[in-house]
Amino acid sequence: MERQPRKLFHFHGGVRLDEHKAESNASPIRPMPLLARYVVPLRQHIGTPARALVCVGDTVLRGQVIGAAEGYVSTAVHAPTSGRVTAIEPRAVPHPSGLYDLAVVIEADGEDRAVDPRPLDWPHMDPSALRNRIREMGLAGLGGAVFPSYIKLNPGAPREGAGAIHTLILNGAECEPWITCDDRLMRERAGEVLQGARIMAHMLGVRRILVGVETNKPEALAALRQAADEVTEIVAVPARYPGGGGKQLTYTLTGVEVPAGGLSTDVGIQVFNVGTAYGLYRAVVQGEPLVSRIVTVTGHVARPGNYEARIGTCIHDLLAAAGGCLEGANGEIVGGPMMGFELMDRDAPVTKAVNCVIVKSPVLFPPKPEALPCFRCGACAQACPVQLQPFEMYWYSRTRDFGKAQAYKLFDCIECGCCSYVCPSHIPLVDFFRFAKSEIWERERENQAADQARARHEFRTFRLEREKQEKAEKFAKAAAAAKAKAAAGDPADPEAAKKKAILDAALARAAKAKEEMAAAGIAPKNVDNLPPRVEKEIAEIETRRARVPHPGQEDPHD
Repeated sequence: MERQPRKLFHFHGGVRLDEHKAESNASPIRPMPLLARYVVPLRQHIGTPARALVCVGDTVLRGQVIGAAEGYVSTAVHAPTSGRVTAIEPRAVPHPSGLYDLAVVIEADGEDRAVDPRPLDWPHMDPSALRNRIREMGLAGLGGAVFPSYIKLNPGAPREGAGAIHTLILNGAECEPWITCDDRLMRERAGEVLQGARIMAHMLGVRRILVGVETNKPEALAALRQAADEVTEIVAVPARYPGGGGKQLTYTLTGVEVPAGGLSTDVGIQVFNVGTAYGLYRAVVQGEPLVSRIVTVTGHVARPGNYEARIGTCIHDLLAAAGGCLEGANGEIVGGPMMGFELMDRDAPVTKAVNCVIVKSPVLFPPKPEALPCFRCGACAQACPVQLQPFEMYWYSRTRDFGKAQAYKLFDCIECGCCSYVCPSHIPLVDFFRFAKSEIWERERENQAADQARARHEFRTFRLEREKQEKAEKFAKAAAAAKAKAAAGDPADPEAAKKKAILDAALARAAKAKEEMAAAGIAPKNVDNLPPRVEKEIAEIETRRARVPHPGQEDPHD
């Protein structure tokens, strides 16, 4: 029975862009040849970077874990081929900051030997055990956010005010210009993509799967509909940017609006990219960890297309596989032209987040005009898909009044670039919003560090005062006990009486010795002429006197 067309909803704002899809979507996915060296960063996902499990000189196999997940928001990293680890050091990575990050450098041995695959019997596995295996397989979101997938696949306890997850949405919109990796994936491997979606539905406990694909991908729509089952609905959605955003696609397909500051799971919906579903299929059904992904190489290159590149492939090798850059190329963009960033170093490797590399030229990407003052026309607010007021956020971000910028819901901005695109003054609005967010995050980190330092100082002061008080109490108790013992024990204590008698006898003998000295005419200070018996008596007196404790003092010889 044929389904009735689903009613679609239109989100606020958005823009229509020149697609530039035909440059790279006409040819099948091409596998990259085996390279001599791979650079595998340990930070390829949101959260804590993986912890290196290998050392320089170690031999590794394709699919072997070389970085273990560290902490909850983390996932594993694997070797893309067999070979030897030659370095673990900071290397260039594809990131807007241009900073280096720790990476494992592997020299390939050319044999491409792999660890034994371990397919999983997922229909009969406990979802929790299955999630742990997915974490070990290194799966992260391949739509750009690279959030560890095993966390999103945990229905868990819903947040306060949210219901249980009831719908899985597979995002095949791919709304940014130039990017076609998801389009070719859906055309060529639709069955595997939908099988991955079924595994996701099993883990989330949902019975409805919606796959949203833009109308400008008719071949992908046809392939998915042919592979779909009764619980999977393939929906053609309008080609309007940013219709592929998670919140926008959710609203388009269901009419449900995700609350400001919330997640789609707050309304019982979970969203995954089609590339993530395909990666999950390979991890679960074929037992292969995430060691490669499909990357669009387009723009000013000889052979634009989509390439299946291993994680760690240097971007200059990827460009060489596409025939190299043509004359006049003046840089590269990682990602799309709306939300991507300038590549700082071609030695940077392909990571799980790299879905597209666009080679620029002055014709394809002419220089941006000089920014003019904002005259508050409101075009940016009309184009904003989140219904914000970018001109107000821009003013407060520029003047560093970050509190006011936050009051205008700065952190609801998805940085899609629609406002910058329509601005008649050519103001790079998104750049100001990114700057404001980074400054707020930095101040928050500084405040947290100051709070921690203050807490440590207060605890140290408290600990020193407590120790000082305990020591004073201890000394006071000891002194009181000694004083009480001396006062009560001197006259009655047999030992004390015995010692006192010995001392008195010694003093009496000393007095008698002095009398004998006087009778013999020996001066008291002429000690050199003392008789031996007198010297012995004086020595015994001094020794015993040293052993007799003072009142309130314990005998050290007891």
